[in-house]
Amino acid sequence: MAQQAYMTETDNGDSGPERRRTRIRRLFDRAVTGWRGDRRIWRRGLITAAVAILLAVVMAAHSHIPNAIGNLGSLTETFLPWFGLLIPVLLVIALARKSATALIALVLPVSVWLNLFGGLLFDKTGTGGDLTVATHNVNAGNADPAGTARAVAAAGADVMALEELKASAVPTYEKALAAKYPHHAVVGTVGLWSKYPVSGVRAVDIQLGWKRAMRATVATPSGPVAVYVAHLPSVRVKLEAGFTARQRDKSADALGEAIADEELPRKILLGDLNGTMNDRSLTAITSQLRSPQGAAGDGFGFSWPASFPMARIDQILVTGVEPMTSWTLPATGSDHLPIAARVKVDTTAS
Repeated sequence: MAQQAYMTETDNGDSGPERRRTRIRRLFDRAVTGWRGDRRIWRRGLITAAVAILLAVVMAAHSHIPNAIGNLGSLTETFLPWFGLLIPVLLVIALARKSATALIALVLPVSVWLNLFGGLLFDKTGTGGDLTVATHNVNAGNADPAGTARAVAAAGADVMALEELKASAVPTYEKALAAKYPHHAVVGTVGLWSKYPVSGVRAVDIQLGWKRAMRATVATPSGPVAVYVAHLPSVRVKLEAGFTARQRDKSADALGEAIADEELPRKILLGDLNGTMNDRSLTAITSQLRSPQGAAGDGFGFSWPASFPMARIDQILVTGVEPMTSWTLPATGSDHLPIAARVKVDTTAS
């Protein structure tokens, strides 16, 4: 009788952690029941495995995808980070099919994507710096240019570039920014506003036939900086022609040549390049300059379209100065998001 009482008491006390562990174990066993002893796990999901391998190859060899047909290579590179969304889809399919082959194959695209973009998943923003710059494609059809100007200025930029300036709206921008920026210059459809003196202003010929790029020297307290502002031609995706970017590419080469000929060692490019850092067609520019977003930003920093940013086609690129931090600003009345960065011009200072 005493033995029976002891056993009953022990059973009643087994309703805590031990019972929970047993329940979890049963659920786990049920989940893998279909895998144990099933030799078909290696034969199922071969198509899923093939797609995973193809995805890895496309991401790893994106620079070898030819541009001869519809600029397919540049189109792929523009939206390359989004290829990673296919990985969880393939994972779900592999698990549903109970395919060990597909699961192993998925290691390849995961590794390639992390190698390409894993560094952007971490916050690399720093502190310090002595110059804040910003750029914004304000959109020629912007219904609230004054509000847009004030919103960008609120970021505290020392130097600010605006692109796609409509001639009739320029006085509005000038009036809205006059209090904070005593120095400014407008060339064609691009403009530069600065808290520091500006000199050496001239148009940069990007072979368009009209002015969409400029160069100026900004006399910062830490020394002169050559600041370029540019709005490269737009690109289009057309069913009959693919990714049409020939004029953009031609202008990018011309802008790259102008920057390469710059005598000042400190250079900053602000503008809408209508292309990402991955796009090989911008190599004439990106081979000389680096992005503060990639060096000291947090995340991908997508800037377009403002309603659902999918690509960073607005760029701040630098050389001769040290990127400290980079960020994207809130939406304005434009279809682009403004972006900003802080850099250290006096790179000799501790």
